[in-house]
Formats: sequence, structure tokens, C-alpha cells
Amino acid sequence: MNQNFNDKIDKGLVGNQLIEEAIKGLQEEATQEMLAHTLTVIRKRMKQKGQLIIAVEPSFGSQQMNISVEKTADGLLWWTAYTGFEEEMKGGNQIKSTFLTDMEQLFKSALDVDEINGIILNPWNRTIMLDKTLINIIFGNI
Repeated sequence: MNQNFNDKIDKGLVGNQLIEEAIKGLQEEATQEMLAHTLTVIRKRMKQKGQLIIAVEPSFGSQQMNISVEKTADGLLWWTAYTGFEEEMKGGNQIKSTFLTDMEQLFKSALDVDEINGIILNPWNRTIMLDKTLINIIFGNI
């Protein structure tokens, strides 16, 4: 990635292309080794204080915003997050309010919320579904 491009994106997102590349490799070769590599790349970005983009929606009856929840065909509930604005825009017609958030804080919060199964990272393209087991692996808890 050239320096000119890095100057145009938020500093917290610089380096997230490494996550996208790791996910692409996992999509091409779905092995335990590639999964371990992808989780290691995510852990490294988290330790570097990397950020993700999250969609939020108003909480009816309060002044707070809630992280947007997606329901998969199997009925499970997931938060969605994006490695960059380009990945977010691949969703096309869904216009939502978005914010940058610290990866580590988002992952910790996901572990604490019983109602969700985990986080879908880049649901439109370079996708990985981080269930709570995988998030715990990222933290080194398993």
C-alpha cells in the first residue's frame, strides 16, 4: 500500500489490509493452519491498537446507540464490523451510522453480551465469523 493511500484513511485502520489478505488466504485454503494464521494476524492488529468500523442504530427509549445486530439463516445473532470503509460499502443499499472502535474493546464486549454469538468481520467480501470460541483464541484464553 503506498504512503499516499495511507494518508487518506484513519490511522486506526492502517494495517487492516493484512487482516483482509489473511481472510482471503483462509477462503482459498480453509485449513486449521490458515485459520490459526488469520487469528494471529487479527491478534497482532488488536495488540497494535487497531480499529474496526461498526454500524450502530438508535436504541428506542434511550439516548444510547446500539451496535447493529444481524440475524443469520440459522437464527443466531451477530455484530458486524468492517476492516475498512471499502469493505463496508460493499453492502450497497444499507445506509447506517458508523463509528470507529477499538478492536480489543469490541471483542471483549462481544464476549460479555449473551444475546450475540460473536462478530462477523466484513460480511460482504473478506468474511470471517468470529464466534466466542475464536474470540477467546484471539485473546489467548484457549
